[in-house]
Amino acid sequence: MYSKIMTCVLIGLNGYEVEAESHIATGLPSFTIVGLPDTSIKESKERVRSALSISGYKFPLGRITINLAPANLKKEGSQMDLAIGISILSAMKQITGVSKDTAFIGELSLDGRVVFVDGVLPMVISLMEKGFKKCIVPYDNRNEAGIVEGIEIIPVKTLRETVDYLNEQMEIFPYKTDSNDSLTTEYDVDFSEIRGQEKLKRAMEIAAAGSHNLLMIGPPGSGKTMAALRFPTILPNLSFKESIECTKIYSISGLNKGSLVTARPFRAPHHSASAISLIGGGKNPKPGEVSLAHNGVLFLDELPEFNKSTIEILRQPIEEGVAHISRVNSSVSYPANFMLITGMNPCPCGNYGDSLNECICSPGQIQKYLGKVSGPILDRIDIHIEVKRVKYKDFKENKPTETSSDIKKRVIKARKIQKERFRNDKIETNSQMSQKHIKKYIKLSEKLERIIEMAYDKYKFSARSFNKILKLSRTIADLRGSDEISSEDLLEAIRFRNLDKKYWGY
Repeated sequence: MYSKIMTCVLIGLNGYEVEAESHIATGLPSFTIVGLPDTSIKESKERVRSALSISGYKFPLGRITINLAPANLKKEGSQMDLAIGISILSAMKQITGVSKDTAFIGELSLDGRVVFVDGVLPMVISLMEKGFKKCIVPYDNRNEAGIVEGIEIIPVKTLRETVDYLNEQMEIFPYKTDSNDSLTTEYDVDFSEIRGQEKLKRAMEIAAAGSHNLLMIGPPGSGKTMAALRFPTILPNLSFKESIECTKIYSISGLNKGSLVTARPFRAPHHSASAISLIGGGKNPKPGEVSLAHNGVLFLDELPEFNKSTIEILRQPIEEGVAHISRVNSSVSYPANFMLITGMNPCPCGNYGDSLNECICSPGQIQKYLGKVSGPILDRIDIHIEVKRVKYKDFKENKPTETSSDIKKRVIKARKIQKERFRNDKIETNSQMSQKHIKKYIKLSEKLERIIEMAYDKYKFSARSFNKILKLSRTIADLRGSDEISSEDLLEAIRFRNLDKKYWGY
């Protein structure tokens, strides 16, 4: 007796179709799974045996062989339980027939329930792209699976329910998740709660408008963390396409609990985080913080407190927007197009340059502390801003301040300008411009050329810093709604790049 049922396995964000073949032969009772299964799949023997028995099906006596083809592809995860169970029942003629374009995803509990599994969304998307017309998934995964167009999603709660559906003894309607072109999110915090710090708020508005990375340096209590936590409130809402991209990553990480990601990710790992937790990894490489922050924000507070090698590993994802993870068993790539927001003190005690408190650090201690943030990393951060303590009069002032909604409107307007500008390019924001795009879209007058030349010679900018200034000036002009970059735009952009020399001497 033989049958074949289709299922799926994930490697990175890509799903690969797998044939779960069952052969039941006469002989001494045995249950063998072959085809490079990992421990979780080998353990499915007991789950399937118990689920079939409790669901009212007689477990076959004889030699049962399950082959997961292709045999050269490593199989991991418990999502093949349902396919293995259905394959055995099909071989026993308990099921009248299963279409070749139907796939099964789900873990079986001992009592026959089909339970939630991680990674359903990327698996369903991959199956749809490979031409499958129908996918049976756990009921608790229905919301994320139902997002996908072009494939019917049949949510099931139990093995018995699945068999009855396949035998046309029960009707289950395909599930479809309601979706919107734009997703809205309510926040409990707002920029209007920040008193003073107008320069910081201006820097954050520019960063949000052009998707620029931002470094804040200042004493403790100056509002760096408070501002960073409110940064997502001025970012444009996730588009439906971006939401699916984020949900795929969170799905394989087991963080979305079967729901669609509707808010821009904001990840704030502790400074004790390892390089692997940031970039991703493991035997079967999982996404790290840089990928979990895709289409959102990665906030690194107390930047010099991170291990220096951990900070340096961020160079490639910042530059390319992709995290490449290579291991002995596999190499995968996860998207990592995030905005980097960082905060740091100017010295170990935090009072260097503070007019109110005396710094007790020696020059050597300050140099060692700042030296944990290298020049190449600073080069990759577009905006550098010094944050001073809030003055008492600003703190107590009751004058109305701009809300996040006010700032967000300007950010969205600037983003629309950029989207129209780059409609024929494969980028969406000014921060993503390459050298080719800079030459095409940024034209400086002779006056502006003289300004940037003087600044280049004075501050000893690197070529990357020079390009960052041009991109920033383009974003500042976009916030004004202007096609032309003015001298004020360029000078403001230069001011956001002149802290390197003051603190680091670069």
